Amino acid sequence: MHVRTHERIDNGLCGRVTALAEGHSRVEMTALAQMGVDAQGLVHGGFIFGLADHAAMVAVNDPNVVLGSAQVRFLKPVRIGDAVAAEATVTEGSGKKQIVDVTVRRGGEAVLEGRFTCFILAHHVLEGPAT
Repeated sequence: MHVRTHERIDNGLCGRVTALAEGHSRVEMTALAQMGVDAQGLVHGGFIFGLADHAAMVAVNDPNVVLGSAQVRFLKPVRIGDAVAAEATVTEGSGKKQIVDVTVRRGGEAVLEGRFTCFILAHHVLEGPAT
């Protein structure tokens, strides 16, 4: 199986796909210095969210998938240099709507848990009439 979506994403900022199966993905990254927000090395949560979102999109794996909404809980802080991995699984899917559960872990410790509502559009979101 090959990745059919988000082919040009920056792997350093949003993670690299390391596993892919029908309805499931694993995306990994190491938190970079430019993700830090303070002298203690705290990583901005937006980068961890981006990793989780990337994993959700790849789990759906359609060229026209978009994020509709997300409910996430940040459980632990991430520091510069931490290796984190997002596991995403499509848990519900009917037609164009797909629900994806994602957990981001540092080692065995969960740092983010979320549920992503994704939609598969008939065409690319930037094509066709505006909605």
